[in-house]
Amino acid sequence: MAGRLAGKVAVVTGGNSGIGRAIARRFSTEGASVVIFGRNEKTLNAAADELGPSCLAIHGDVAENSDLQRLCDGASERFGGIDILVANAGVFEFGRLADMDRSSFDRTSDVNFSGVFFTVQAALPYLRAGGSVILVTSGSNRIGLADAPVYAATKAAVRSLARSLAVELQQVGVRVNALSPGFVDTPIFERNGIDGQEREQFVAQMSEGILMRRFGRPEEIAAAALFLASDDSSYITGIELPVSGGLGQV
Repeated sequence: MAGRLAGKVAVVTGGNSGIGRAIARRFSTEGASVVIFGRNEKTLNAAADELGPSCLAIHGDVAENSDLQRLCDGASERFGGIDILVANAGVFEFGRLADMDRSSFDRTSDVNFSGVFFTVQAALPYLRAGGSVILVTSGSNRIGLADAPVYAATKAAVRSLARSLAVELQQVGVRVNALSPGFVDTPIFERNGIDGQEREQFVAQMSEGILMRRFGRPEEIAAAALFLASDDSSYITGIELPVSGGLGQV
């Protein structure tokens, strides 16, 4: 039986780890040819090996427009165009108002917001009618996040961007939606120095604000991404789909 994305070409930024890798894996199992993009060559190559010959891996940084151009040119040259674009790449850094310096602010903004905007811009000439653009935001765009206000603000900007792009790209037959994960068990915590007992305490504390009392799994986010990418959501555009276990409802 053909998969739900058979014959489609999907580009996933940050497809080398965490949520992005789970999305790329799910899309591949549903029949899509997948282009993954990321900064870490080791994890990028490992993801490409896992996904097999229907995967193209391109090394680069979403904060660099020339890298984004290489990504979209490469996807078109290899597969002929783009049907699904998942702007997933992001960075998370703790930093309260009094502690955040300009370089950290700029890096977070450059990747999480500017990087998303220019990813879609670079892909635009290659997006096929009937396509789907998924902007990955975060549940933090709807709640206060005192330890990471810049991160939360960039994710709120992405949610707003999805509305505007949905209006613009409807003219070319492309849907745009925001996918909003809550707290998810990914390597992002280890990258921020949260591991061992400290990680367990953090998870327990954050889970108190989640109705389901647990963190999500990358595969659960990938299932929602599949819905937004497939024809199952053909009459849906401009929305934010929270996949957060009820984050912020208690």
